[in-house]
Formats: sequence, structure tokens, C-alpha cells
Amino acid sequence: MQIGVVFPQTEIGGDVGAVRAYGQRVEELGFRHIITYDHVVGADPAVHKGWDGPYDVRSTFHEPMVLFGYLAALTSLELVTSIIILPQRQTALVAKQAAEIDLLTSGKFRLGVGLGWNAVEYEALGEDFSNRGKRMEEQVELLRRLWTEESLTFEGDYHRVTGAGLAPLPVQQPIPLWFGGQSPRAYERIGRLADGWFPQMEPGQELEEAKAMVGRAATEAGRDPSRLGMEGRIRWTSDQQALANAARRWEESGATHVSINTMNVGLKTLDDHLNALASAAEALNLIR
Repeated sequence: MQIGVVFPQTEIGGDVGAVRAYGQRVEELGFRHIITYDHVVGADPAVHKGWDGPYDVRSTFHEPMVLFGYLAALTSLELVTSIIILPQRQTALVAKQAAEIDLLTSGKFRLGVGLGWNAVEYEALGEDFSNRGKRMEEQVELLRRLWTEESLTFEGDYHRVTGAGLAPLPVQQPIPLWFGGQSPRAYERIGRLADGWFPQMEPGQELEEAKAMVGRAATEAGRDPSRLGMEGRIRWTSDQQALANAARRWEESGATHVSINTMNVGLKTLDDHLNALASAAEALNLIR
């Protein structure tokens, strides 16, 4: 099971030196990948009365694709979006950006995608919030073709490409597409279309029920469920034994990857986050 970290988007701030120090130290500690969340804009609660989203206009978010171009020059870590809100972005541009990151990392990139929840953000980016599920399915098809064909012609319900293609193509053809989501519809889509997924719950009965839905959908689509990756998430705690136990439970549940999340646990500074990850690395026997 590959162990990585969640980049603390909302707490690391805009200091580029902190971004550099974080990426390099994570690699030194023996972690294998960095996961990054995505939001392009945040809603202003003063304008959107009754706003109850987990993030707002004051929440710091580095743009994942640009961030990964920077980190690719500093580390040899696998870089993972979890998730890019795909339907609010132009598909061909996402394909181009992802191909570039894949080249810069020598094929160590996973593109995690999902639908998102913030209609304010969709409006700001000029996209329709109401049909995002249908559009994402078409986007996935087009992305894979753009990554594997020198020239293609595609006409769907939402996209048209006529005799065009990317150059250079990515190292991975196609780049692995992992899905987020937490609903029966999302699990069906994962089983039918994804290369892997990010469960939003802890190991236990709820996870087993979700896995069963994913597996059924994969089988019905003629796919092998055992080939789907699964990445769990562990909320950091100072209790090293609890961290080790959580990692073991994920491994027993069939996870291929797991990431340690230090966001929203009360850590105040970059050093706090890095010290927490050093403790986690020791608990998980990563330190060389």
C-alpha cells in the first residue's frame, strides 16, 4: 500500500517558500505522493446569505495544475488531484495540462476528478451546475482519447473536436483517472468508468457497501473490479498507534493507497504540519 499526504491547502498560505519546503520534506520523510484539493474561487458569505459551505472567499487554495508544475521540478513524488472539479473546466485544456504534468513527473501523475458542490464556483467559470454529471462522463471519454490519439474527431452532446490533438502526448496513455463521490450514482459511475476511487468514509460496513456497489457496476460493464485502485484517507493524530492501526485497517480493506491528512486538526504553522508528518512517518515505518 502506497502512503502519501494531503497538501494542507487552507493552512499553508501563499508563501512559495513554504510550498517548496513542504514538498521536499514530505519526500525526505519517505512519503510517496501528494494529494491536492481544488477550488478556483470561493464564495463571499457577505453576498451569499446563509452560506454554509466548508470553504469561502477567505480559504486559501493553490491551483493544483500550476502547483504540480512547480512541485515536479522539486521532487520525484507522484502528484495526485483529489479532486479536480472537472465539469467546471474546459476538457481539452485539462487534457493538455494533465499531459504536461505527466511529462514533467515522468508518468507519476493521477488525475482525480469529481463533480463538486459549489454552484457559485460553476457560475464564475461559466459552466452549468445542473448537468455536471452527464458532462463529466463525456469529458472522461474525450480525455482518454486526447491522451492516446495523435489526431481525433469527436462530437458529443457537449464537446466537438475536429481533426485535432495534443503534442506532446503524456507518458501514461491514458493517464489514470480516479473518481471522487459519495452516493449510489457516484459508485456506479466509478465502477463503470474509473481507474480508481477515493472513498469518503472510514473502513467498516459503509465502505464495504460502497465497494460492493462499485464492484457490481464494474462487473456489469465488463471490467475487473480487482483492477480498480482505492485510496483511503487518515486524519492525523498524535497517537502513533492509532495512525498505524488506521493504516492497517485500510490495507485490510483492500486499499492500494492511503494518505495522511493534517488539515483541520489544529496545526498552526508549516513546521507544525511537517513535525506531524514526521511523527506519522515514524509510526508507519517510512523513515529510512
